[in-house]
Amino acid sequence: MTHDPVVFLPGMMCDARLFTQQLTDLSRDTAVTTAPITGGDRVEEIASSLLDVLPRRFALAGLSMGGIVAMEILRRAPDRVSRIALMDTNPLAETPQSATAYEPFIIKLRSGSLADAVQSFLLPDYLAPGTGRAAIIAHLTEMAENIGADAIVRQVRALQRRRDYQSVLRRCKVPTLVLCGRHDGLTPVKRHSFMADLIPYASLSVIEGAGHLPPMEAPEATTAALRAWLEQPFVLQKRVDA
Repeated sequence: MTHDPVVFLPGMMCDARLFTQQLTDLSRDTAVTTAPITGGDRVEEIASSLLDVLPRRFALAGLSMGGIVAMEILRRAPDRVSRIALMDTNPLAETPQSATAYEPFIIKLRSGSLADAVQSFLLPDYLAPGTGRAAIIAHLTEMAENIGADAIVRQVRALQRRRDYQSVLRRCKVPTLVLCGRHDGLTPVKRHSFMADLIPYASLSVIEGAGHLPPMEAPEATTAALRAWLEQPFVLQKRVDA
């Protein structure tokens, strides 16, 4: 099967290394790339800047904040998105209380100790338990240092101001994967079940042994789910339109 190019959008504080295993595997037979989500102070601005440089038509896979940007791209340019994968993400807008909860994290970022800020943000139930957790945190810290504190603060501000995407998901008419780690305490399984129910013919994949970052925590299972999504036939789109 010939695929449209696949564009991966990493989560907040993350770069292309989040998807190392998926890029390596999928690139054997599919054009794949990653795009940064650091190009603005609002989700709408980030999505607009990406649409200026992305291919005419593409499959889109976003994790966490990358999933939120993916939903905004779908809202703005549904004709350009051939299929979408939403991983460990959230279609709901922040409440005033949840938006305010980011402020201590911003203070830590601006204090100059980025590693401390990253580790304070990752509550114990965000990642799967086990011996690999420390290595994941170390990798995440390296990615955050590459992006820099100023860009991360902009990402947080964009998250605080984001819109609700439930109506966008209800209108989605392309093959869709909703994926999350079984142990994700930040965006839990029940949130993803809710998302999958909003989207016509979406498939839900829960990755065992993973928390908020399945591409790193359980790379083989995540890649397998993505491959199945890429093979999902477009006939589903016709059924929705009927």
